[in-house]
Amino acid sequence: MAVNRTYKLGNRVTVTTSHRAPRLSADRIVEVAIAQLRSNGYDAVTMRSIAKELGTGPASLYAHVANRAELDQLVVGAVCSQWQIPDPDPEHWDDQVRAAMRGLLDLYRANPGIARCTMGMIPTQPALLEVTDRLVGLLKAGGVPEQYCAWFVDVASLFVSSVAMEDDIWLERHRGQDPDEAAAMAHVSEEEVVAEVRKIFAALPPDRFPNLSSMAVPMTTGSGDERFAFGVDMIVSGLKAMSERA
Repeated sequence: MAVNRTYKLGNRVTVTTSHRAPRLSADRIVEVAIAQLRSNGYDAVTMRSIAKELGTGPASLYAHVANRAELDQLVVGAVCSQWQIPDPDPEHWDDQVRAAMRGLLDLYRANPGIARCTMGMIPTQPALLEVTDRLVGLLKAGGVPEQYCAWFVDVASLFVSSVAMEDDIWLERHRGQDPDEAAAMAHVSEEEVVAEVRKIFAALPPDRFPNLSSMAVPMTTGSGDERFAFGVDMIVSGLKAMSERA
């Protein structure tokens, strides 16, 4: 939309300038959607909220993005296009896959709300297919059977997304807190939370919970990153062993 402004210089000269608002496009819609996801979380982002920020009506967006499902595909594609997957090294393919999974989690953590967009999604957007193809290339370089490659992509994606979504849930719970409650919680350290949970496990009646009561320390040991690394290693090592047997 052009906005014309006319300026009269003296009695004769008239200069007209034109200011054009940014053109509405799928890229612009995705940019705003990602920013709103980071700030407000998945559930707060709608076609209406995006249209409001862009200064237009929701109907205008549908000329560029068919529906929320397509928007989720485009949003995930825009973020995952930054996912760094190396050229295959057959001697170290398993370590490369572990690093790739960690890299995907880092991307999701840098862009809260994106992991939720992947749930129930079958990737068809070109940017998503490109990184998926490169990941499969790593697996095939390690001798992973094609069927295992296909299933691993699904399992790995679900695992990484679920960890990132748990992070997002913690953020959203904190975001929705009363300001006074949030200020009070800000002074509670992770160590204090873990210590409290450990007390709960240790206090369980042994006759009813013989294992959990005796494992209060192991059950509450390990940071989120350590637990994620364990999960990745378990998945990749299992895939490696299964592929060798096959």
